[in-house]
Amino acid sequence: MSKELETAVQAAKEAGGITLEKFGFLSETDAHLKEYKDFVTEVDRACERRIAEIISAAFPEDGLLGEEEGMAAGRSGRTWIVDPLDGTLNFIHAFPVFSISIALRDETGSLAVAVVYQPVLNELFTAEKGQGAFLNSRRIHVSSRTDPGHLLIATGIPFKEYHYLDAYVSMLKDVARGSAGIRRAGSAALDLAYTACGRFDAFWEYKLFPWDFSAGVLLVREAGGAVTGFSGNEDVYAHHSIVAGTPHTHPLLLAKAGEHFREHL
Repeated sequence: MSKELETAVQAAKEAGGITLEKFGFLSETDAHLKEYKDFVTEVDRACERRIAEIISAAFPEDGLLGEEEGMAAGRSGRTWIVDPLDGTLNFIHAFPVFSISIALRDETGSLAVAVVYQPVLNELFTAEKGQGAFLNSRRIHVSSRTDPGHLLIATGIPFKEYHYLDAYVSMLKDVARGSAGIRRAGSAALDLAYTACGRFDAFWEYKLFPWDFSAGVLLVREAGGAVTGFSGNEDVYAHHSIVAGTPHTHPLLLAKAGEHFREHL
């Protein structure tokens, strides 16, 4: 395990410990509205501060992009991308589906390290470029299911912007008819991690940010899957839409995204 991955694991686990101290004990006054339907808690901020401290101590030349504090430029050309609590609304409601997501983009812009940590279940997803993906140190792979009647697909439902709601509902109907079921858990990082380990057969969501998907993208790719934007572009930073899946499910879901979101691409 590289120093980079060791540092990310330490940071994720310490942030996870912070979340567990407060999980189930938040009051209504502990949640604050950042913008329309977008909440933050002091736990989010405390987690991000601790993650930043650990990463900065180990790699003081690196930059950091966090959901809460924004961008801190570095001198190395490398950037750590952090979601200190992905699934804040779940956390506020004591719904035990949330995660800490940490990724490193190297000086070439490639994803090099990924960690997604689910503290309630103590599940640690890790990956390094070219080294495979792991869950609690055991190697993971995307699913091998191909029968449409057995496919479980994850998604994210629009909750702030509605100009593409009709396109989303149209695609949702199409995917529902061609699969065994659809799940909306509320943490894109976990949706991607679960796709990497075969719990989900594919995942799609329109309008995500780098901290939502960066670690999960590397996990899926290192687990043998494919991830692109809705346009099919492998540069997921060019357009903040994600289609992730297996060699079988990714092209099927990508075709549906291209059909239903044609006007938005």
